[in-house]
Amino acid sequence: MFRVKICGVTNLQDAVLAAAAGAEAIGLNFYPKSPRFVTADLARQIVDALPEGVVKVGLFVNAGREEVCRQFDELGLDLVQLHGDEPPEFLARLGDRPVIRAFRVGDDGLAPMIRYLAECRRLGSMPRLVLADARVKGLYGGSGEVADWEALKRYPADGSLPPLVLAGGLTPENVGEAVRAVDPAAVDTASGVESSPGRKDPALVRRFVAAALEALADAR
Repeated sequence: MFRVKICGVTNLQDAVLAAAAGAEAIGLNFYPKSPRFVTADLARQIVDALPEGVVKVGLFVNAGREEVCRQFDELGLDLVQLHGDEPPEFLARLGDRPVIRAFRVGDDGLAPMIRYLAECRRLGSMPRLVLADARVKGLYGGSGEVADWEALKRYPADGSLPPLVLAGGLTPENVGEAVRAVDPAAVDTASGVESSPGRKDPALVRRFVAAALEALADAR
């Protein structure tokens, strides 16, 4: 498990920076249409440069099972993040590879997420973690829009569902407020610590990690 994840890392410098700042997980985006897309060769360089103990997450959007499994296995990733329209059956086809399932929370609140997870439970393929992002038409994430904190306050905290990772428009300025409002297990940001898409700002990364860790510690 991790508490703070910096996603959409696209180069060695940003990966090392995030880890040095205290981020416990790094996200590598394998969605070709994303401005934060990385090739397998670049992902290998980043993975090899990360300190031991940093959780390595591969983000996929509607990729085939073979691609997801190959990237996970060949790169030695720790988690698969599914950020597209993958059905519960897809998780079951990944074997024992641990999954973060991302959901884009919109006007219908948590109901679609709860139904999806109920089907995962029926299939014996519950994700390890659930990530909540903002729903923005035409985008699969990285929009910079804030998720619906009011809806996410109602995410069950009794352990009946996987731990919640809060994403969606988190910045150094609002991550403390977000943690206090939603009480997630962890937080995730990409655009909120960037100087331009795919380029992390060192000062923003350090401020975000420090603010997030402080807020998460206070919440426990």
